[in-house]
Amino acid sequence: MAASRLPPATLTLKQFMRRQQVLLLYRRILQAIRQVPNDSDRKYLKDWAREEFKRNKGATEEDTIRMMITQGNMQLKELEKTLALAKS
Repeated sequence: MAASRLPPATLTLKQFMRRQQVLLLYRRILQAIRQVPNDSDRKYLKDWAREEFKRNKGATEEDTIRMMITQGNMQLKELEKTLALAKS
């Protein structure tokens, strides 16, 4: 039987897709935070987002990761709604 040519740390397709979802969520959160008008609030939110993603970086269980992505999307929507209300 031939040995795999892939390095041992290679992601499966499912892991790769989840990783892409997480990175997209992180970028969207940072883009929304850039619209916060107050500098101290913007810094607080940016530090909060960075810390949350770092804290959960080691998560490997599929259901847990899916749940965190869902929660992150809900928090992003709340932030976007709040920013929209503040602009109007």
